[in-house]
Amino acid sequence: MIEWRLRPEDVARIRFAFSPLMELVFSTVALRAPGEHSLHLPWVRATRPLVADLDLTEVFTLAPVHGWIADFISFTPSEPQPDIAGEFDRIRRTEAQQVITDIGDVAEVPEELADRIRADPEAATVRIVDTLQAYWDVALAQHWPSTLRLLEADVLWRSQRLAAGGLQALFDDLHETVTLDGDRLSVADPYDWSGELSGTGLTLVPLAMGWPWVRTMTGRLKPGYAGARYQPMIAYPVRGVATLWETTPPPPPDALAALIGRTRAGILITLAEPAATTALARRLRLTPGAISQHLSVLNASGLVSRTRVAGTVLYRRTTRGDALTE
Repeated sequence: MIEWRLRPEDVARIRFAFSPLMELVFSTVALRAPGEHSLHLPWVRATRPLVADLDLTEVFTLAPVHGWIADFISFTPSEPQPDIAGEFDRIRRTEAQQVITDIGDVAEVPEELADRIRADPEAATVRIVDTLQAYWDVALAQHWPSTLRLLEADVLWRSQRLAAGGLQALFDDLHETVTLDGDRLSVADPYDWSGELSGTGLTLVPLAMGWPWVRTMTGRLKPGYAGARYQPMIAYPVRGVATLWETTPPPPPDALAALIGRTRAGILITLAEPAATTALARRLRLTPGAISQHLSVLNASGLVSRTRVAGTVLYRRTTRGDALTE
């Protein structure tokens, strides 16, 4: 069990962030264990042939299917929306002793590989980043825009939960393993640790490729390394992850289609999770212009609302829209 005691200043510093690097690292887990990450099976089938020629041995070792992943390739994002190039640069700048300490946390690292990294940590980080970059280019780069829209929709949802019901509402449905009880926030975990956040705050990271598990960064000071502590983090499964690989939405009910038209009914059904115009156009196989016209009508009718998140306009069903789709 992981347990933090929250101070008032910690509550004020709870924030959301995205991490393409964490999506990348956890996708390597889904790639090897699709049975445990079944919603990503369409991606796994399409991606395995694309990465067949890459030597991912070192990355796979540092990111095992079960157990601790090396922190220097799965760190807490330092800004709300970092780009992958910036996160790769951060890996390259990892101090040598931190690399050595972090690989000591990973179970069953072959001694030969561990010795190779310890002998020249700087060269190891460059080598690892080069491999991660090659993997990103063929496995995830094309999917990042749609993944980012899903993450933005999740943050919009949870921000509204926080505004409506406070901290308790935010954590009530974050994940079944996460519990807030007074000033104690706990996450079910094989690793036992408890402590205070001590004013550092907590970063919440929605993850698509990490589904269905929760990952944590405790913020502990690491034995054997005197550098800065890791920023505390909970990485949790994003809402609506099942829609990420869908190519077409479910057909709208006949009665709803007869009432407002099949296309507008399809848009309402698809907006079970907030989405941008381009995402709706792709899923419904219509032009963005056509989608925009229908959204304008639905918005004027009070069936959908729109919110700007990180430069993107997201549409979502209103309570009235929800009632029509039930």
